[in-house]
Amino acid sequence: MGKVIVLTGAGGVLCSTLAIALAKQGHKIAVLDLRKEAADVVADQINISGGTAIGVKANVLEKDSLIQAKNEVNKVFGSCDILINGAGGNHPLGTTSNPFLTEEDLNNTVEGFKTFFDLDPEGIQFVFNLNFIGTLLPTQIFAKDMVGKKGCSILNISSMNAFTPLTKIPAYSGAKAAVSNFTQWLAVHFSKVGIRVNALAPGFFLTEQNRTLLTNEDGSLTQRGQQIIDQTPMGRYGKPEDLISSTLYLCDEASSFVTGVVLPIDGGFAAYSGV
Repeated sequence: MGKVIVLTGAGGVLCSTLAIALAKQGHKIAVLDLRKEAADVVADQINISGGTAIGVKANVLEKDSLIQAKNEVNKVFGSCDILINGAGGNHPLGTTSNPFLTEEDLNNTVEGFKTFFDLDPEGIQFVFNLNFIGTLLPTQIFAKDMVGKKGCSILNISSMNAFTPLTKIPAYSGAKAAVSNFTQWLAVHFSKVGIRVNALAPGFFLTEQNRTLLTNEDGSLTQRGQQIIDQTPMGRYGKPEDLISSTLYLCDEASSFVTGVVLPIDGGFAAYSGV
């Protein structure tokens, strides 16, 4: 019998792919996204293909919004069995212009140029809130449905830069490190009530958020994009489909003794020293 699976940020490329794959396994899918129209597109695609899904508007940073979303899911599908915390992202105000600080940078007056000393606290806070609080709050709301039930689990989305921070994005790297740490903490905390908690740590996947950073208009790689490929032993970016098998495994009873794991899916990026 299919489970009730709630995915946040599921209007995006990666989590919509997971939603569709899970629906094919016979699960009932609640597609949550800040943009209701994006959630509906994914839900409609699932329903047209013979699956069962609803699109639900939800702001992962607002508890009342999540409570309303939970009520809607419970009314249509019943209580939540599996939660996938997919909402997240970066912000330009938490990003430096250069990977390394030089003395000359301190005198750079080009509009928009940012050193570490220019990083905007509000931008950094936005990134931390979206990734960490945006994981914690949905868990507070939906995990209550899981307490005492069998076969329930939570899957967070961390990042390979939680293991080794990338240049230029201190806020995002730190926020994803917090997600990884929280995953382990929560796995221990929920261990006596039958809820497993794990995380995926994707490497570089081309999404709408990073496409302009990694590729040029003609599809060729930017300098940073080429650096990434050179540092990835498998020599390519990840495809959304690369996340499916690990997600199915961690959400299934086949992994019933697996909790507190942060699984890299990065083509070997985190393992490679560059030499």
